[in-house]
Amino acid sequence: MQQYINHNGTLLPDDKPSLSHTNRAFRYGDALFETIRIVCGKPVFLPEHINRLIDGLNVMKMQTPINLNADILERLITELLQKNNIGSDGRVRFTVYRNNGGFYTPTDNQVSFLLEVNPIEEKGYHLNQKGLLVDLFVDFKKTPNALASIKSANSAVYVMAGVYKTQHQLDECVLINDKMQIIESISSNIFAVKNGVLYTPPLTDGCVNGVMRRKIIEIAQANKIAVYENSIMQSVLLGADELFLTNTIKGIQWVVAYKQKRYFNTTSKKLVDELNKLVEC
Repeated sequence: MQQYINHNGTLLPDDKPSLSHTNRAFRYGDALFETIRIVCGKPVFLPEHINRLIDGLNVMKMQTPINLNADILERLITELLQKNNIGSDGRVRFTVYRNNGGFYTPTDNQVSFLLEVNPIEEKGYHLNQKGLLVDLFVDFKKTPNALASIKSANSAVYVMAGVYKTQHQLDECVLINDKMQIIESISSNIFAVKNGVLYTPPLTDGCVNGVMRRKIIEIAQANKIAVYENSIMQSVLLGADELFLTNTIKGIQWVVAYKQKRYFNTTSKKLVDELNKLVEC
């Protein structure tokens, strides 16, 4: 069945060329993106995604479209879901890139967008049955700055960590900053649990400002679970009772092993239950 994308408001077949070879996202990674979860045919946490995107546009000195709001984006997503016959759960990638022109130095700060949707078989959020096997990736480090927290298409560090993950038969890799502090994984934020208390790296250490990260913090606090945003060294992971990863597509994924350490998933299970209460049909 033919699938479609939305490029600047126009529905196009997804197997036809839609971007020029001069596209700045292709040439320089000069783009931002949001990955949004669809539950029961509806995009969840959309205002939070819009706010993060606008923050990223400001950091990248791109012109924020005056009509960029949750209502318009939801209408565009719903139209594309219907066009692609996705009636329940799915994922959306909303990419915003600087318009063509210039080499490293752009000649235009206005933007264009590309909207893609794909189905997901699972309904709602589910904790992974088999815990993840993770290890540290140290070949390349992230530098904490304003660019580190945004969802940029310039993702070379994550790609190299993904290559390392495959080579070493891991489920995920843990990334560090230039101070050897734990910051995140390839596609997720990271939480450690010790004695029922959550610990997660602060944004100032260089992790992406994850929408699900913020939701889990809110859920934990609403359920009287203490959360500390503290710098995390390897010793914290090795001393934790639990370790889990968060992103908007998969929700929470628990880690079973980091190096020789083994973990439980009691807190992860509780948080997934509470998360599903926020997105139930």
